[in-house]
Amino acid sequence: MTTATITTTRQSTPSATPATPATPDTPATSATGAVRLAHGDGWFTVCDRGLLTPGRGVSVLLPDGDQAAVFLDRSGRVHAVGNRDPFTGAYVLARGLLGSAGGQPFVASPLLKQRFDLATGACLDDEDVSVPVFAVRVE
Repeated sequence: MTTATITTTRQSTPSATPATPATPDTPATSATGAVRLAHGDGWFTVCDRGLLTPGRGVSVLLPDGDQAAVFLDRSGRVHAVGNRDPFTGAYVLARGLLGSAGGQPFVASPLLKQRFDLATGACLDDEDVSVPVFAVRVE
């Protein structure tokens, strides 16, 4: 098993908030470049887009100690949600399985298999539960 360490660096002057999805002027589909997440008052570079594998996730340690799960779906779009499974409290969503329901991509927790929409963070199996969603840029 290979373990990769991804270091975050702070970038200044963003205007997005963690719940803001990527917009057409800040696409998350570029095939190359740095993957950046909106977090707090900044954009943080988390890895090079080329390090992501379609259908797999990576866990990212954010500057405040929180974690994000970053995914490259099979259509080439990058998504980021909180890595903590709200049903178990374990930081495991980056190890979940990607799929889609009604054309919307989701990650299924590797523990109890609840599915979380990658665009909204909503749990598809329990409408009262969700995970945070981070805006993503590939620059």
